[in-house]
Amino acid sequence: MDQKPKVLILIVAYNAERTIKDVLMRIPSDLLGDYETEVLIIDDKSSDDTVLRCFSAIKSDQIKFKTHVLVNPDNQGYGGNQKIGYQFAIERNFDCVALLHGDGQYDPECLRDLIEPVLKGEAEAVFGSRMLTPFGALKGGMPIYKFAGNKILTFFQNFMLKSSLSEFHSGYRVYSVKALKQIPFHLNTPHFHFDTEIIIQLVFSGFRIAERPIPTYYGDEICYVNGLKYALDVVNSTIIARVQHLGLFYERKFDIVPQHNCREPYAAKLDIESPSQSTLKRIPHGSKVLEFSCGSGALLKALSQNSCHVCGVDRFSPKEEDKVTFPFYQCDLNDEELPIDPGDYNYILMHDVLEHLAKPEIFLEKIYCACHFSPDSSIIASTGNIAFFPIRAMLLLGQFNYGKRGILDMTHTRLFTFKTFKKLFEQAGFDVIHMEGIPAPIKLALGDNHISSWITAVNRWLIYLSKSLFSYQIYLVAKPKRSLKHLLKDAREKGHELSSDLMP
Repeated sequence: MDQKPKVLILIVAYNAERTIKDVLMRIPSDLLGDYETEVLIIDDKSSDDTVLRCFSAIKSDQIKFKTHVLVNPDNQGYGGNQKIGYQFAIERNFDCVALLHGDGQYDPECLRDLIEPVLKGEAEAVFGSRMLTPFGALKGGMPIYKFAGNKILTFFQNFMLKSSLSEFHSGYRVYSVKALKQIPFHLNTPHFHFDTEIIIQLVFSGFRIAERPIPTYYGDEICYVNGLKYALDVVNSTIIARVQHLGLFYERKFDIVPQHNCREPYAAKLDIESPSQSTLKRIPHGSKVLEFSCGSGALLKALSQNSCHVCGVDRFSPKEEDKVTFPFYQCDLNDEELPIDPGDYNYILMHDVLEHLAKPEIFLEKIYCACHFSPDSSIIASTGNIAFFPIRAMLLLGQFNYGKRGILDMTHTRLFTFKTFKKLFEQAGFDVIHMEGIPAPIKLALGDNHISSWITAVNRWLIYLSKSLFSYQIYLVAKPKRSLKHLLKDAREKGHELSSDLMP
């Protein structure tokens, strides 16, 4: 006989002595027929008789479920209470956990509708939404200002997170315990916007979220939420989570990469303003191109379609699905000799490479030694601009956070400004013939829409005013100078030529 799925109903309670027994009594007893169901009540150091009401209800034999009552010695907050409950569910190997509020704001009779999609494998999380029924929330007594605030915040969050939920702010939820094990919910805030942060983690992880309509009930329960502070916290967390993709901020709790994502942090951004796009426009048809740290090879594939002869070098071999057809060499640029002669190529590409090397000066010297006798060779390189104004502002506020990618990537060994990046090349024997600023990849954070296009246009205009201050990335083109050895050879040849002409 198959074992029944294990379901935990988590009730977070704070000063709920008037409502907690009713909430317990309304949990449908028929859940026991299909699921191995238990109830966990966590009291967050209530100042009333919530705990006594819980034990009284349990002793009365009116509660059909196995019920646990935990009491926090110190108040942990709404989010902190949930963390403890989810840890309980993980340690006891439940299949899913349903979140209920002890104040009776959510209808326990809807539990089955929310639990079933998770246990059937249709979603990793199911939210009870008060907004799926048009104006149902208002009919249920939700104040108009809360209804409007809910709608506005949900629209903003959907826009920022590229999601499509009808409501972000319902506290009636069911989570797959398997999914909870894979997200760092323990790092989330203990405050009320915990619910927003766990949604962000689910979305970033690629987990499926389903919604089911629930009735709205607003009675005489006491609300402990400061609406304005909650809204500001929600906006702040959402912005930081999204902008983290630009490398401007870093929060470990939002450092989530879905399993299906590739290991390569720097994809060739050919469809937005980027160093790769600029290079694609700059290199003429038929050129010979060598790219270091070519990643998936997207840029080289695009160049090969322009009749260019391309070759790639990277520390990691391309994945099978990338289907690389051009010559490729696997090489650690820090430690190994170059596997190919760069002097055989017209263009040598180093997009976001040098800042990752332990000794970029030594690497550039290798490149110079290989191609200083090739006047047609050009080096195209890019790096993050540490003088970008948001970084300066963060420094002013005492912030300097390394992240997964961007200007403050955790794997960076060097940070550059326009002047220091130029000097790096000049001291390695190159003439820098062109430098420009690249705007921030806003479309990666906000999507391709009018707002992101407008912000990018503003960024581009600001770069025109001050590329040092407003460029997200530095884009450089350099050519190798002729070495002293070759200059001496040229001088000797010219001298011999003139002496032959002038001497009798």
